[in-house]
Amino acid sequence: MSEALPYSPDDRRARRNVAVLVTAQAVLGSQMAMVFVVGGLAGQSLASNICFATLPISLIVLGSMLSATPLSWAMQNWGRRAGFLIGAGAGAAGGAIGAYGLWTASFPVYLLGSLLTGTYMSAQGFYRFAAADTASDDFRAKAISYVLAGGLASAVIGPQLVKVTAEAMVVPFLGTYMAVIALNVFGAGLFFFLDIPRPPRPAEDAPMGRSRWQLLTTPRIAVAVICATVSYALMNLVMTSAPLAVVGCGFETGNAADIVTGHVLAMFAPSFFTGHLILRFGVERIVGAGLVILAGAGLVALQGVTLENFFIALILLGLGWNFGFIGATTMLAGAHEPHERGRMQGLNDLIVFGGVTIASLASGGLMNCSGGTPQAGWAAVNLAMVPFLTLAGGALIWLVLRPREA
Repeated sequence: MSEALPYSPDDRRARRNVAVLVTAQAVLGSQMAMVFVVGGLAGQSLASNICFATLPISLIVLGSMLSATPLSWAMQNWGRRAGFLIGAGAGAAGGAIGAYGLWTASFPVYLLGSLLTGTYMSAQGFYRFAAADTASDDFRAKAISYVLAGGLASAVIGPQLVKVTAEAMVVPFLGTYMAVIALNVFGAGLFFFLDIPRPPRPAEDAPMGRSRWQLLTTPRIAVAVICATVSYALMNLVMTSAPLAVVGCGFETGNAADIVTGHVLAMFAPSFFTGHLILRFGVERIVGAGLVILAGAGLVALQGVTLENFFIALILLGLGWNFGFIGATTMLAGAHEPHERGRMQGLNDLIVFGGVTIASLASGGLMNCSGGTPQAGWAAVNLAMVPFLTLAGGALIWLVLRPREA
């Protein structure tokens, strides 16, 4: 199918593309749950200083941040399919290098594999924008929600594959990375069924659209970027530390995998109705609800370190991310023109994953080096959410209260 057709909303085409992207989210997305479960644990065994245990996860997010703009450019010029194939190839390469790092017990090599895996994570982030490319205004929020709902399957497949593969070979977690390679090779074939046109190249005398600075200083875009960054960064901050906290408090790796399963299910299960809620109540209310739920996750986590506390806190964390991130994405998708998407979407993900990189770097330090015990570290991680939730909540209130532009 051609990817050079004129851009125009077409919900029949959009639904077909959503089906492909949902499947890709389920299959290829499973690797993210896998590497987030084992990344900190493997890093803890390889790093000479446990303060750097979550550095592999931080490198994944850093790779995602660095890849966002080049991938956005590639998709703007070559089409979504090309960008997604690049992402799957990088995921397979990252898995192979990570496996070699585990085999040779080399932390630097393992980190290199994590950095490459970040390119896949960045490509996966564009699935939600791709879902909106051919959708009408009425279907856009639903399309984004349905694609993210594909993560339900990945929430089950990924952690269960960890249980099966973590100790399947002599070197712990080596089997997990072999499974990651297989997922990327198989999942890449899905993208040949996409039918998403590139926006037509503008004529020489056509408007070039707003500059990056003009886009970022548009109030609705600015607030959307802030809320998306805070929602994703705080989810990553807490989720990255959760397996370390669970194991550190005396539970098993299998318990950590089950908690991550519950968390990822909560991230994606609401996506079946988040789009409907946005249409009914308005995107600002849904984003605000997400920020409130994220605060609730922190409060539950601070009440204790039983398995029940971990489960409830991580489920609330996933639900808050869903409302906050899908809402902010919908807000952003409706605030720029098709010919601006390559510029704005890449810039958005650069900022979002920059924030997530900082959060994941801080997560290991807060967890392992801020209180002397896993319980104190876990409390520090959750208290760190307060100022950022205050920032995002304040920005959202400001947007709602300011006069509407004509």
